Amino acid sequence: MESMNANEVAGWCYLTLTLINAGLAQGKGRSGFAWWLLSLFLGPIATFLIVVLPRPTPSEDG
Repeated sequence: MESMNANEVAGWCYLTLTLINAGLAQGKGRSGFAWWLLSLFLGPIATFLIVVLPRPTPSEDG
């Protein structure tokens, strides 16, 4: 069995972070898919934004 190199480990950790961010976003009433895509580009910065931004307020139209 081959062991994974550092780049593979980092890639899997990054992918896991994007999925965690999607779950966090959904828990705060935001689009999980949109935040997953944003996390691909921003990584830990997206995690920070999800945590510090307040929950969106429900619109009065719906």
